[in-house]
Amino acid sequence: MTQTVSRRTVLGAALAGLGSIGAPARAQSGPIRLALIESLSGSFANTGEAVARNLVWAIERVNARGGVKTAAGPRPLLLERFDNKGQTEESLAMLRAAIDKGCRVIVQGNSSAVAAVLIDAINKHNEREPERRVVFLNYSAVDPILTNELCSFWHFRFDAHADMRMAALMSVIRDDRALKGIYLIGQDYSFGQAVLREARRQLGQQRPDVAIVGDELHAVGRVKDFLPYAAKIKASGAQAVLTGNWGNDLTLLVKAAREVGFDGRFYTFYGNALGAPAAIGEAGVGKVVAVADWLPNVPTPESAAFYESFRRRYPDPQGDYVHLRMQLMIEALAQAIERAGSSDALAVAYALEHADVTLAGRRGRMRAGDHQFQQPLVVGVMERQGTPGVPFDVEGSGYGFRVVREISAAQAEQPFSCRMVRP
Repeated sequence: MTQTVSRRTVLGAALAGLGSIGAPARAQSGPIRLALIESLSGSFANTGEAVARNLVWAIERVNARGGVKTAAGPRPLLLERFDNKGQTEESLAMLRAAIDKGCRVIVQGNSSAVAAVLIDAINKHNEREPERRVVFLNYSAVDPILTNELCSFWHFRFDAHADMRMAALMSVIRDDRALKGIYLIGQDYSFGQAVLREARRQLGQQRPDVAIVGDELHAVGRVKDFLPYAAKIKASGAQAVLTGNWGNDLTLLVKAAREVGFDGRFYTFYGNALGAPAAIGEAGVGKVVAVADWLPNVPTPESAAFYESFRRRYPDPQGDYVHLRMQLMIEALAQAIERAGSSDALAVAYALEHADVTLAGRRGRMRAGDHQFQQPLVVGVMERQGTPGVPFDVEGSGYGFRVVREISAAQAEQPFSCRMVRP
């Protein structure tokens, strides 16, 4: 059955899940606690751990300069980990636990369905218990609905949403004149559905000559053998696959495609991430395309220094997945707390609406109208490390991504339908 995100669904889950929140408020002192609610076990544990490494590194940077300045004096940031096992119900339980532990900043991103439930739960909690309000920082949940129909004053998204990413990919697909047929495949939940829906729309507008020769969704995190899907892709005659898959669902898909001998291109949202380049191997050279807010091979000295610093902090090749947007997110939070002079969620949220931060030569700003972060995007093509434009590989695989298209923040910006309600 197709998963969809609706107000009725998330409202019901939120009301059921938050009924037991009612502990008395505690004085705010000591470290400012951030609650990471993420998959830290199970099929997508690798994605949750990648997030944790990035946030720890970003927090270390803030704390190394003395923490954040508040009216009561400097305070360090502290990351608390809460394993939601990839489940919405467990996410609500972890939200309760985080609030009871004194966390007033919630961070999550590796599921748009989870993010939608958290947004509504936080809305209800903040209305019910204003003395224990929290803000929600989203680094990866990119269903456009989250900053449109479901937009919330308490929610801030620091990743480009799916339609923004699709437009960036489409700028490359538009120039791929050898492309005659494309296969669309994605995970069967709100984000995966949004990706394929927008792919159909933008292909119809920009490449109506390209036939969609396959269009299907599969269960999230449950498919262990993608060979049947790969066989259908090859049999379709497609020259390319477009997918929003992430985590194991992406890795297993590209492995299966290699096994059946599919030699077309993969246009991906996350083909540069978490095992995918190593899984694809030599067959991906010049064929795997990925869109991101930043790639290690962005050709600037600031970018190279930033990436080398991360690798010194996490030298294990398996730990090599750095998200610049997560670094900017923590910098934006630190900036907002200092502007507010406290960690009070209401004051911090108002300050976050005007966040404007720069790191490693990349600037991002928060759009107050819908709380969608505006930043440049890049598109890269997988190549062997050491070829022109590829000084860095991914996860010790010997393969990296050469930047082929840079999209400015102004070019990446898209209209929105959010009607923000502020306290």
